[in-house]
Amino acid sequence: MGVVTVREEQAIQRLTDRLVDDYPADQVQSVVGTARQRFEGHPVREFVPILIERIARRELAASTTENESESVAAQPNPSQQPDPARGMSRIVVSGGKLVADKRLMALAAAVVVVVLALVVGFAVRQPDQPAPAGATAALTTVHGVVGSEKMAFFEDPRVVEALARKGVKAEVDPAGSRQIATSIDLGKYDFAFPSSAPAAERIQRARNISTKYTPFSSPLAIATFQPIADLLTAAGVVRPGPVPTFDMARYLELVRTDVEWDKLRDNTVYPVHKNILVSTTDPRTSNSAAMYLAIASHVANDNTIVQGPAAEQAVLPTVSRLFVRQGYTENSTDGPFREYLAAGMGPTPMVWIYEAQFVEATVRGQIKPGMVLTYPSPTVVSQHTLVPLTASGDRIGRLLATDPDLQRLAAAHGFRTSDPSQFAKVTADNHVSVPGDVIDVIDAPTIDTLEHLIDSVTKSYN
Repeated sequence: MGVVTVREEQAIQRLTDRLVDDYPADQVQSVVGTARQRFEGHPVREFVPILIERIARRELAASTTENESESVAAQPNPSQQPDPARGMSRIVVSGGKLVADKRLMALAAAVVVVVLALVVGFAVRQPDQPAPAGATAALTTVHGVVGSEKMAFFEDPRVVEALARKGVKAEVDPAGSRQIATSIDLGKYDFAFPSSAPAAERIQRARNISTKYTPFSSPLAIATFQPIADLLTAAGVVRPGPVPTFDMARYLELVRTDVEWDKLRDNTVYPVHKNILVSTTDPRTSNSAAMYLAIASHVANDNTIVQGPAAEQAVLPTVSRLFVRQGYTENSTDGPFREYLAAGMGPTPMVWIYEAQFVEATVRGQIKPGMVLTYPSPTVVSQHTLVPLTASGDRIGRLLATDPDLQRLAAAHGFRTSDPSQFAKVTADNHVSVPGDVIDVIDAPTIDTLEHLIDSVTKSYN
């Protein structure tokens, strides 16, 4: 059964007000009420006001045309001239008395009001102010390149509508976050929106830009399956609890010693002859893989941030195994996570993702029983950072960071915003077990150190 929301009621009230500007009020109320009845009981409410307005305008226009035809047929004697004192109203004789056609008077008054409103609106509206709701003025199109995990957010009709209310239309292309920072031609874009501060910093350095916006964030996590989590619990890697954690130090021990799945004791659920590895993206193109490298290097360096060539070379034999032994890896996190959702634990028993991806998939009903989200210990919180490249890009950065509707919709897509209650409500309503505060967090190494580590891993591929 469809639920009429406060937002829908407000939208219908606004469209009614707009129609009253063009048509008699009693007629508008009747037509809108009839149109609303068509959508009673429908579960999808987002576009109901738009459809109601289309139906109402069509019927009101037809009614107006019909009334005008009847008026022409009943045209009074041409010798009867309008009374100048009564403006544009038509005069008819009834029982020896002059009677003004109130309908025409109301219509004339409405025309005057609309014209005055348009004149005033054009006179006072500033160029950068959004058009009012329902206006047909063209939107400002803003082009951006974004991390693939944010595509669903930008394609959400609710986000499109929220931006349109501010006079903006966002057209975005997906790419791996490190691709955005290293190989994408940013000259044709108004903003770049990678998934981490280091990638954004590289863009800022290259283009001498100081401004940035961080509208939301997401910690890195590992999506797995309950049978795999049980196996790794027995092996000392997963620590069970309301929010399971993944011990990165114990995991790296298994990687260093080349432990395979079928060597785990009492393994009857996944007895495969391959190394125990988390599936990731390509660190040369993807931010999530670069953050995986940052965490692994920190743990391999005795839980200390890697600094200097000596430390980089010391951790390289361990961290390079995490990537080289995977074989083919994709450019962005969207690929391996889709495989996780579709193919099950056979090809991807563990996949490295953003927390937001798992939360968003839960909201969409894509998470099946037995799918489990664990948090690496330690982890990194990825700050999704927008770098404006033009004035239009700066405008959308400010909107994403400050507009309440856009912040609420970001939380609905699994991102953590400046208001923790928004994310908490989404996860509680959808029964997703996540930590309220992510405590065991490390800082990524400097951008230069991270680039050196990635370059060294790249050489290991060869």
